[in-house]
Amino acid sequence: MNVLLIYPEFPDTFWSFKHALKFIRKKASFPPLGLLTVAAMLPAEWSKRLVDVNATKLTDKDLKWADYAFFSSMVVQRKSAHQLIRRCKEAGVRIVAGGPLFTSEHEQFKDVDHFVLNEAEITLPPFLEDLKNGCAKPIYTTPEFADIRETPAPLWELANLKRYASMSIQYTRGCPYQCEFCDVTALFGRRTRTKTTAQIIAELDTFYRLGWSGNVFFVDDNLIGNRKSLKKELLPALIKWQGNHTGVTFNTEVSINLAKDEALMQMMFEAGFHTVFVGIETPDTASLAECGKKQNKDRDLAEDVRIIQRAGLQVQAGFIVGFDNDTPSIFQRQIDFIQKTGIVTAMVGLLQAPTGTRLYERLKKEGRLLGRMTGDNADGSTNIIPNNNMDPDIFREGYKKILRHIYSPENYYKRIITLFKEYKSPKIRGKIKFEHIIALLSSIYRLGILGKERFQFWNLMLWTTFHRRELFPLAVTLAIYGHHFRKVSELHVL
Repeated sequence: MNVLLIYPEFPDTFWSFKHALKFIRKKASFPPLGLLTVAAMLPAEWSKRLVDVNATKLTDKDLKWADYAFFSSMVVQRKSAHQLIRRCKEAGVRIVAGGPLFTSEHEQFKDVDHFVLNEAEITLPPFLEDLKNGCAKPIYTTPEFADIRETPAPLWELANLKRYASMSIQYTRGCPYQCEFCDVTALFGRRTRTKTTAQIIAELDTFYRLGWSGNVFFVDDNLIGNRKSLKKELLPALIKWQGNHTGVTFNTEVSINLAKDEALMQMMFEAGFHTVFVGIETPDTASLAECGKKQNKDRDLAEDVRIIQRAGLQVQAGFIVGFDNDTPSIFQRQIDFIQKTGIVTAMVGLLQAPTGTRLYERLKKEGRLLGRMTGDNADGSTNIIPNNNMDPDIFREGYKKILRHIYSPENYYKRIITLFKEYKSPKIRGKIKFEHIIALLSSIYRLGILGKERFQFWNLMLWTTFHRRELFPLAVTLAIYGHHFRKVSELHVL
């Protein structure tokens, strides 16, 4: 059996980093972790090729070679998935599909021969058995959750690691919280399941053996969902592993209550974590209560951010406007919070209702849904009819006001300096590579000479040189990120 593992293209979004990747001559941010994990579950005797169209092209030669095409996709990749599936169908290649997009919208993809939905550890084996016996069904699904301690390591050898800016790894699935707008618990449940420490170390060893020394993203929706195993097992092992390896750093996603666990933050710092993404959502207490974000309530969110940054973990954060409790004052309040906390990478989106969430079901009953969401957190779209608290025109203009402010060069670069005044220097640093030299030279030319932000760029470089010289590489990186964020904002909203 010849199998193509096809990963559709990400559009130009906040998290695609397409404009930033050009500075380091990379094709994509991450290889497709889920698809490479599925590849490891397929029969060893099958021939397999990865076609990540973010990093390479799907050719007619590929299609002529293939017997089957296995697709995995997120909702934001919907348009590309339709296009690629059509090409496979026209070429006579049979199609198998799974992942978040198809789990929530499989009825929209008539050309797919077989859907293997939910967690592949459970649904893929019966499909493969039926396929072997010539009686494969159209849909395989399950309400159960897998024991990921049995999940095989991804087949990283199928990917050309040189095309990617970062690697990715998964330690947990599930989240103990149940925010109304989030589909994580619908997909993976509320119980935090963990891999073994041995699995994680083995995957890191594979990266390293293949020549990777750079950033690794723990893709967990909330890495600290099971603190006991994290503190007693994984983090001590990572700290030990770092003693025998160089140049590998980590980032991940956590809940804001990390700020109350000083020992955990210190261990993450020692293990090489530099950055954490936190879903802050809103400074408005009523809106936090509305969406069930209980872990963010009754606390000083701004001070929590500062605590995490002082511990050596840069805070990236997500923000939402469009809750029923929001009033016109929310736009300036979001701006003020982002600016004063020095959250440089601030993703602000309109509230969307993913299929399968409590929010989707509530709004469906209220007749307030406008079809399916785009899956893009910051394209200025929503599939929700706002309530009567706010005129739709005020709503749209308020959202544009936020983006214009936070990603204007003056305010964006000001936040970098605010961060640097708080941020504890990392203990473990990535290696300086040739691609970083190219990025520095490109940033000087494109941002420092040609860019509209050249005054702010040089001010940041000089300030960092004199006050926080050890953070100079990060200053360049964040300047490049700002270029990308402005491009995306201009494309979709402004």
